[in-house]
Amino acid sequence: MENFILLDQENLAHEHICCAISDKKCAEGYELKKDWLRREMDNGYVFRRIDARAKVFIEYGPAEYGWAPIVAPNYLLINCFWVSGQYKGKGYGKQLLQLAIDDAKKDHRQGLVTIVGTKKFHFMSDSKWLLKQGFKEVEQTKDGFSLLALTWNDQGELPQFNASVHHVPEGNKTGITVYYSNRCPFSEFHVRHSLIETTRKRNIPLEIIKLESREQAQQAPCPATIFSLYYKGKFITTDISVCMDSRFDKIVDKQMEKE
Repeated sequence: MENFILLDQENLAHEHICCAISDKKCAEGYELKKDWLRREMDNGYVFRRIDARAKVFIEYGPAEYGWAPIVAPNYLLINCFWVSGQYKGKGYGKQLLQLAIDDAKKDHRQGLVTIVGTKKFHFMSDSKWLLKQGFKEVEQTKDGFSLLALTWNDQGELPQFNASVHHVPEGNKTGITVYYSNRCPFSEFHVRHSLIETTRKRNIPLEIIKLESREQAQQAPCPATIFSLYYKGKFITTDISVCMDSRFDKIVDKQMEKE
């Protein structure tokens, strides 16, 4: 099995970050994600990946510095966590998760916390797999987001969502509202180019809200701060591919039919 490597301030410039490795359209977003990582590493953020040109990695850091609308005292927050392609089913996910557990225990933390969908959401971890690893659901939102925790301290305080996620986003009630950040190398291009063109062709009003700081992300109405799209005040998807002309109608229409 391939080894894992830890990205840090010294090797980040010349090591890849798994997503959008060769996507020229997202070159700006790729560098913005690296800039984001550099800043967050000063707060104890961890990025581990397989020593190969593949998408097998985990990102996590102190929840108090997390770019997510949660309250999780003394937890590590898992953000992106992927095992893809030929590496699935070979134990890499369990190894990466164990490294996060080891770090949390070494830092005397109460456990791990992460945000997922009650069903599989794009750009979010697999809730069913995490539940099999011992995570428990501690809270759920009406839009289908779930807060999972793995804890080894029964006396500790459980994580919870911030109150902001339980309110319908104010603002654009006739068109599209998007919240995004540079936590993902795909988001900048597809929000600022693909989605603008897609909504312009359909004459749909578009409001773009970029989460530029940890404080903004922690008070966001969307638990998924990489990318969340709302239409007429209704949550639609975390799937960035909705920004593309070829995918927009299928995804939005399917979700609006469920209303």
